Amino acid sequence: MASAKFYGTGRRKKSIARVYLVPGTGNITINKRDIDEYLGLETLKVIVRQPLVATETSDKFDVIVNVHGGGYTGQAGAIRHGIARALLQADADYRPVLKKAGYLTRDPRMKERKKYGLKAARRAPQFSKR
Repeated sequence: MASAKFYGTGRRKKSIARVYLVPGTGNITINKRDIDEYLGLETLKVIVRQPLVATETSDKFDVIVNVHGGGYTGQAGAIRHGIARALLQADADYRPVLKKAGYLTRDPRMKERKKYGLKAARRAPQFSKR
């Protein structure tokens, strides 16, 4: 493994994460802040770490992330996607493990567009008989 930066772009809903993997001790930095400082919920921290745990590389790489757009949950999903893609660049042998766990698949679920005649995507105006 060459001591270089490995890059992966992750996306989820409106969030886009640019992820760099650098050989290190396992620190995760999101938008120049520590993961514990940036993500409040423990479940989101678990989601971010899933690809590293699956490939048993959580103590081999430092993760540097720039993420924008969406909410915290979408950002966590985007970071997970980006880490998985960056791990593939680091070592292609991780592909079966990551693919089986579903970390390489871009989640296609997006917000549905608002339709005319309705108040939201599916919410109709209140019905009144009289």
